[in-house]
Amino acid sequence: MSEDDERQQSPPSDLEFVSNKARNCNATGSGSGHPEFQSTYPDQVLENVLENVLHFLTSRRDRNAASLVCKSWYRVEALTRSELFIGNCYAVSPGRATARFTRVKALHLKGKPRFADFNLMPPDWGAHFNPWALAMAKAYPWLEKVHLKRMSVTDDDLATLAELFLGFKELVLVCCDGFGTSGLAIFVSKCRQLKVLDLIESEVSDDETDWISCFPEGESNLESLIFDCVECHINFEALDRLVARSPSLKKLKLNRYVSIGQLYRLMVRAPQLTHLGTGSFSPSDIAGQGDQEPDYVAAFAACRSLVCLSGFREIIPDYLPAIYPVCANLTSLNFSYANITAEQLKPIISKCHKLQTFWVLDSICDEGLQAVAATCKDLRELRVFPVDPREDNDGPVSEVGLQAISEGCRKLQSILYFCQRMTNAAVIAMSKNCPDLVVFRLCIMGRHRPDPVTSEPMDDGFGAIVMNCKKLTRLAVSGLLTDKAFDYIGRHGKLVRTLSVAFAGDSDMALKYVLEGCPQLQKLEIRDSPFGDAALRSGLHHYYNMRFLWMSSCRLTRHGCQEIARAMPRLVVEVIRSADEEEMDDVVGTLYMYRSLEGPRTDAPKFVTIL
Repeated sequence: MSEDDERQQSPPSDLEFVSNKARNCNATGSGSGHPEFQSTYPDQVLENVLENVLHFLTSRRDRNAASLVCKSWYRVEALTRSELFIGNCYAVSPGRATARFTRVKALHLKGKPRFADFNLMPPDWGAHFNPWALAMAKAYPWLEKVHLKRMSVTDDDLATLAELFLGFKELVLVCCDGFGTSGLAIFVSKCRQLKVLDLIESEVSDDETDWISCFPEGESNLESLIFDCVECHINFEALDRLVARSPSLKKLKLNRYVSIGQLYRLMVRAPQLTHLGTGSFSPSDIAGQGDQEPDYVAAFAACRSLVCLSGFREIIPDYLPAIYPVCANLTSLNFSYANITAEQLKPIISKCHKLQTFWVLDSICDEGLQAVAATCKDLRELRVFPVDPREDNDGPVSEVGLQAISEGCRKLQSILYFCQRMTNAAVIAMSKNCPDLVVFRLCIMGRHRPDPVTSEPMDDGFGAIVMNCKKLTRLAVSGLLTDKAFDYIGRHGKLVRTLSVAFAGDSDMALKYVLEGCPQLQKLEIRDSPFGDAALRSGLHHYYNMRFLWMSSCRLTRHGCQEIARAMPRLVVEVIRSADEEEMDDVVGTLYMYRSLEGPRTDAPKFVTIL
């Protein structure tokens, strides 16, 4: 929807009512028939001007800064905000949020911390969407968009969205759980104006419900349909009909139960696609032996607008040449489910001169990364995932691949790199060759691994990253690291907002360097590191400025955590144990600490103790 369309459909505003009333009062005469414009209040004029100006302010940070100027700006900014972002669902209550922001049309809400993705948090911890859904139904009947990440969403919540928000258009669920195909069926059947349904890395239970066939008949408004994470069969004939009656469909990402033959039929139906997730990229088991293969090359060639390609969930490499016609136009390519070799990658990547985002498995080895570096000069984001994440295997990518990328892809801004070995020299080279890095996440999977060439800790490599990459906001460290590395981070990582630490550091001083030296730090994730109560106390001055602190398998005690809770009453201090674990006397397995305007939550399960 365009910005102009959004303004035309905006809900009634208290600010608009006050402004119009003021204008009418100012134009009334005192009996002579002449308006008395002298009676205009300066505050009302300011708010009228602010209303028009703030409509053009879209950045969350800019809006937050504007709301802190004075009470008048605070009030006007709230009344003009149509998109609400809440980074922690327990930081504020639904009632408080809806009372302050009365014209919201889009909600972005996050729940569990990121380490929940790695099974470090017990199931049923919380982050329930239900109270938010009910509060929004009362406050925002005009709501159009909901984006949720790591939230627990039930089938009833989906029904609430579908039944109580008559103009609902967009639902994005990232890493969410708690719902199934029956909930999706109710949702899609009642959302007649739905434009976006994106299910990304979410857990969807198979209720044996044919949800695809529940989309309303007639021409569909769908612009994006992503369900590659749904691990159950779908009604392909219903999907085929849905795609055929969705002329505005631009994004379609299929699950692994869609064969390459079925993909061909969908591509013929929708040559206008810009983003495509291919499904399995292998033939169906029930395909006839004598059936003639469709012309897959022609189908891809007809999709002239395709710029983003992903999927390849159960790939047969013999079909890869089919994508050659679209490679020259691709800006994003995701092979993170495709176990392919360097030789299979080379003919593809050599055609991808416009590529800006590339995700891939380490099965392509250093040789494959060298091919990427030789061609993709405009690359901005690279992620290399492991085929085998075990610590004791021989990793196929190393410092050789990283150095090649740094030398060939000098516009790189973000990298996630899993490997088994890495040298300081390669990391230092990347810091010099790619100074525009904003995100640097190096995951050396073996614990406490030094530089294999010099046997030195990896301190100097990470030190070079924070010294030379002046725009760095996100950092993940690994390998053998001493307190020296954290000293570097504290002295030079002045813009770092997110820091992830695992199996690193010598003593409490390491954490103290970071907490005292990184003024912008918002999210700190630590696991299996030798940090105790003294390290925790060193951040007392900063915790109110942070979104959260997560520490698991460190050296914290209940007494030390209790001290923090007493000193900072507006901080929620949760001690978490596994669901079947008995409560220990003074040992803290997992600490999750976050700021909140509401105080302790009321839905904490038994394995969570709030100090």
